[in-house]
Amino acid sequence: MLELVFACFIGISIGTLTGMIPGIHVNTAGAILFASSAFLLGFLSPEFLCVLMVSMSVAHALTEFVPSMLLGVPQEGTATSVLPGHRMVLQGRSKEVIRIVAIGGFGAIVITILMMPVFAITLPFLHELTKPYTWIILLSASVYLTYALTNSKRDFAWSLLLFLLSGILGWTIFQTPISSGVSLMCIFSGLFGISTILFSLNDNSTIHHQNNFYELNIDLNKFKSIFAGGITGAILGFLPGFGPAQGTVIAQAASGTNDNSEDDTVNFLLATSGLNISDCLFSLMAIYIIGNPRSGIAVYMSYLISDMSINHLMIFIFASLIAVSISLVLCLKLGDSFSKLMGGVDYRKLSVAVIILQIGILYIFTLYYKAPIFYMVLALITSTALGMLPHYIGVGKSHLMGVLIIPAIVIYMQMFI
Repeated sequence: MLELVFACFIGISIGTLTGMIPGIHVNTAGAILFASSAFLLGFLSPEFLCVLMVSMSVAHALTEFVPSMLLGVPQEGTATSVLPGHRMVLQGRSKEVIRIVAIGGFGAIVITILMMPVFAITLPFLHELTKPYTWIILLSASVYLTYALTNSKRDFAWSLLLFLLSGILGWTIFQTPISSGVSLMCIFSGLFGISTILFSLNDNSTIHHQNNFYELNIDLNKFKSIFAGGITGAILGFLPGFGPAQGTVIAQAASGTNDNSEDDTVNFLLATSGLNISDCLFSLMAIYIIGNPRSGIAVYMSYLISDMSINHLMIFIFASLIAVSISLVLCLKLGDSFSKLMGGVDYRKLSVAVIILQIGILYIFTLYYKAPIFYMVLALITSTALGMLPHYIGVGKSHLMGVLIIPAIVIYMQMFI
């Protein structure tokens, strides 16, 4: 048991490191571990590696909010098209933002674990019942969520086009023999990372002075938002291809919040951060509950332990609780330090450095996996250009999640038609 606790702490360290580096996806670190598993299993148990991956995944999901909240901050006039958290940073409330997302993620994991008996009873039946119709559910939900995330017919038309274009990009790159870890890292860096920072540079964005004081009181409405995030994350883990962006609409409906009202911004962020962390944990639980891994880390774990038992599940839940508790403290400490750093550096130079870092990391993994460099450059340029379109059009970037949803729809159509 002591060795599993040690594995948990190693995973937390790796997850915190990858979470704080923009552009690094946790699946990439998982892919490296899995690729090295043949060697590592010579002196480590499969359970050791799986606990390491679980804790790494949870720690990454929580700490990645720090750079995502404080980098790529747009001007005040365009902040509504990115994230409500960025609006709070523009108001000098970065420390408050970090505490909101940290508490939302921590609470959602606790809710997900407490609700696990209910999920274990109901979801296997629902999974078998809906499996032949998964592509219809995904398609219908995508159209509805696209409509719900737009305010006009013009925006709806543009959003559908972006959804389709990103889906075509995803389907194209997934047809190549390139490792999915590298390909996902490439297109996600372009769609959501580099493109956002480039746009903020074009806007001559600046980081305002950040307040040292903050106030966050957990009341019934905030608890309801955390609960909504935890439940929504499980729903997302159940639906392949859907991510936190789509779950935001469900969480808003469940918690009765929106991202435009100042009073509801905190509740909105609590629900959104909660569903992100809950989705991370439930995708691992799905191996045992429905026998179907819902994330890259979960896939690697299913290969390491082919016969998942209730004992394994309890160990992984225990590891996730340790990971989220320690990561909560790390997130607050790193967030405060990062906030002070942002106030004392040239934002433009820092943003350029982050872009160079993302591209450098991508090339390192491209060479490691022996992927064709020219093809990866083309994919990065294409995804970055596509990722900048929502900023200029004035719609949300969540519609670019078609990069995962459309391939999932096509795959399920091929399976059951």
